[in-house]
Amino acid sequence: MIPHWAVERRKMIEMQLRRRGIRDERILSAMEEIPREQFIPPEARLSAYEDGPVPIGFGQTISQPYMTALMAELLELTGGESVLEVGAGCGYAAAVLGKLAARVVAIEIVPALAETARENLERTGLGPNVSVICGDGSLGYPEGAPFDAISVAAGARDIPPALLAQLQDPGRLVMPVGDYADQELRVVAKRDGQIQSRVAALCRFVPLRGEGGF
Repeated sequence: MIPHWAVERRKMIEMQLRRRGIRDERILSAMEEIPREQFIPPEARLSAYEDGPVPIGFGQTISQPYMTALMAELLELTGGESVLEVGAGCGYAAAVLGKLAARVVAIEIVPALAETARENLERTGLGPNVSVICGDGSLGYPEGAPFDAISVAAGARDIPPALLAQLQDPGRLVMPVGDYADQELRVVAKRDGQIQSRVAALCRFVPLRGEGGF
């Protein structure tokens, strides 16, 4: 039986997001509108709205819906920001961020995934303000800096200095930090040249690849 995807999206919003405390209505609306199943390989599409990450090939995953929503909410976007997403994967989180900000640069180190993300965004009509770049996201994207917000969808032992340098003042960065098995989702705020950091949740992401990663 083929799922009714709109029904599955509404279930995801109510059961996985609202009940866990996601309150930003802009995020809830974006994730109810965006067809997550269209960003997942056909062979894994029946898992599109499961409460967990889904493999997308090349050792990478599309994040659990709750984690996508939480990271977006922690960035506190209001609509006019320039955002850098490190680890574009299949393009789904970039599509969500594109609904919440003025401009998104999504950088992906795996060429085939970068191309897939571009195709997914174009096919769904969700890419007009999203640019997908193939490159080492651990070094950020100097050509587009500074960024009002940075979201990193892969873990490392520390936040790469290049990303902190490319963060606007004031600005916010969200990234998993820790070892391979266990990480903390860190929220970094830059203001008046000062850096403040707090832990928002425990998490487990794929390792950040590249010069500033593992």
